[in-house]
Amino acid sequence: MSSSYTFASRVREKKLLIGVVHLKPLPGSPRHTGESLESIAAAARADAKEILDAGFDGWILENFGDVPFFKGPVPAHVLTFLTRIALELPRGEALTGINVLRNDAAGALAIAAATNLHMMRVNVHTGAMVTDQGLIEGDAASTTRARRWLAPDVAILADVDVKHASPLGVTFDIADAAREMAYRGLADAIVVTGKATGNPVNLTDIAQVKAAVSDRPILAGSGVTLDTVREVLRRTDGVIVGSWIKRGGRVEERVDGPRAQEFAQEARRS
Repeated sequence: MSSSYTFASRVREKKLLIGVVHLKPLPGSPRHTGESLESIAAAARADAKEILDAGFDGWILENFGDVPFFKGPVPAHVLTFLTRIALELPRGEALTGINVLRNDAAGALAIAAATNLHMMRVNVHTGAMVTDQGLIEGDAASTTRARRWLAPDVAILADVDVKHASPLGVTFDIADAAREMAYRGLADAIVVTGKATGNPVNLTDIAQVKAAVSDRPILAGSGVTLDTVREVLRRTDGVIVGSWIKRGGRVEERVDGPRAQEFAQEARRS
């Protein structure tokens, strides 16, 4: 790591505010408009700077524009582009992370190791989920073993009952799923989300996960707004915010600096 702290040490200090850097469609993806990689990287740098200048603790990079997503490993060029962009984003003392959508944990780990990131988000780490990409199965065994030798300081932030998905099977208990993820999947933090991008997280779900996994950080991963952030932070260890800090609160827009600053100021009043 390029700095002395880790995700675990930072989350012990205070409630975390993590902003999402949503990339425009990368070259090779269906919605790519011909925009150069240099221009895409410049937009990402600007978003990350706005996030940090607003007072957030860090950022997490996502290839959000690459819909429809691969359900597993992404092509090599996507990992290469993401690695280049991750190296160009501002850092300082910020927490930094990567999420390779939809669920390329091995690729995210490789990028984190190569670029000295603090954390990686895995949408399906344990269990199986029915998604718009089809059936996605978690592979915690491979991810945790690879991390052991490749980048042991990188924290795994794993979603439970992840958005844009439904659990496979007739019965599902979010508390049981969180316990499995923490104690059998060895996730370092649990992310609780709403049902889709921008949808609010269910506070009952947060309470159940918190009670089941009291020794792991619990993060809210979708739908947190200026009006709800203080209440959510009273119940969690941090929030991952994408949509609300964009211009007009629209996920497809760029980060709005004043809006992000207003959000951070409200959150710090908790």
